[in-house]
Amino acid sequence: MTAAPASPAVPTSPAESPTARSRPYRTARLAGRSLAYCAALVPLALLALVTTPLGGAGAAATRWRALRSRLLGAPPATAGRRPGTVSVFGHALLSLLLGAAALLPLGIEVLLVLRGVLYGVVDPGPYTNSWGGPTRAGAWLAHFLVGLPMAAAGLAALIGIAAVHQRLTRSLDGESRAPWLMPTALLIALAGALLFVAWTHQI
Repeated sequence: MTAAPASPAVPTSPAESPTARSRPYRTARLAGRSLAYCAALVPLALLALVTTPLGGAGAAATRWRALRSRLLGAPPATAGRRPGTVSVFGHALLSLLLGAAALLPLGIEVLLVLRGVLYGVVDPGPYTNSWGGPTRAGAWLAHFLVGLPMAAAGLAALIGIAAVHQRLTRSLDGESRAPWLMPTALLIALAGALLFVAWTHQI
């Protein structure tokens, strides 16, 4: 009895490969997680600044580790030295600066929802002088399309801020900081402050 010949394998196109399918998904997932991560920086930093001097350094460090592992999917920290009060308090200050800088790209994402996705709802018109006017559909579509590049830039900034902050969190467990890490964090905070000042002069 002879075995039936095996059917030939059907080749898959690059667009159908698991890697190609998962890359946009991974990017979108990272952007969403980074957005949530950055949105939590200011509340957690303020909480740490209040509780750390009162003996809550260990609990604050645990919250930072949980934020990093649960939202960004980073591996759990290896057993290392217990961070001191000064280290956790300094980390909270840096977190507050980065969180404040993240408010700008977070605001861009909110703006896209309100003035892009929901433009025709929040702005009842008339649309005579609006982009894409005078029709409601044209103005709605124009504002949505204009907001897409800004939203993409905002998400890229949030991914970068989250990546820098999670590397700072690793130093709480005794890992050495890369030489560029602290200057980069301070540069992000300075850029955020300058952009905020420039924005306030426009309103």
